[in-house]
Amino acid sequence: MKIGLVTDSLSAEPFEDMLDQAASVGVEQVEFATGGWSESPHIDIDSLLADANARDRFLGAVTERGMTISALNANGNQLHPVIGKQVDQVVRKTVELASLLKVSTVVLMSGLPGGGPQDLNPNWVTTSWPPETQTILNYQWNEVALPYWRDLAALGRSKGVQFAVEMHGTQLVYNAETLLRLREAVGDVVGANLDPSHPMWMGADPRMVARALSGAIHNVHAKDSRFQPHIVAVNGVLGTQ
Repeated sequence: MKIGLVTDSLSAEPFEDMLDQAASVGVEQVEFATGGWSESPHIDIDSLLADANARDRFLGAVTERGMTISALNANGNQLHPVIGKQVDQVVRKTVELASLLKVSTVVLMSGLPGGGPQDLNPNWVTTSWPPETQTILNYQWNEVALPYWRDLAALGRSKGVQFAVEMHGTQLVYNAETLLRLREAVGDVVGANLDPSHPMWMGADPRMVARALSGAIHNVHAKDSRFQPHIVAVNGVLGTQ
């Protein structure tokens, strides 16, 4: 196991200062965000795609400090009914850049569509009843997510890049079961980015999640979470406050 850093953790630091700080505490790998929900403080993806010399300088700054790049991160909602196409462009550019940099893993979310073709906002279904929940899920999975992901998986295979999907609330893939559903449908180029903090707040045991996903974990983020018992006892684990 190698200890890495998601470089957005030091987003306020200039690129080389961030690398120096990471190296000074023994970090061996770094994961760079390329856009989406991140402002991508350490990567100009268009410049790196366009300029081989810029890529060489970028890689050189990492390797001369004894580190490697574990993954690129394109977290965002590429299935959003309004802005999804913009996010998808970030995802596809990230796959291309990962291939050029010889980075084998892209971390991202599954995305979450609207509840129907006319919706303007994503719709996260968390129960199996009332009956309309199944109509929504059928649309989201079969009409939006799976066609999209089959195409993206094919791109990943052609570029030698695998996808590490973070199981997160307000995403179509949010637990082990939904991750495995996506993987079964599109192939083992898709696996998990296991961030234990998300299953924890939803009531799952991350150790059991890891066992259920044995052989299907492509990347790991090390975060945790804790319950506020006096709040959970009254309101449960779901809340918008």
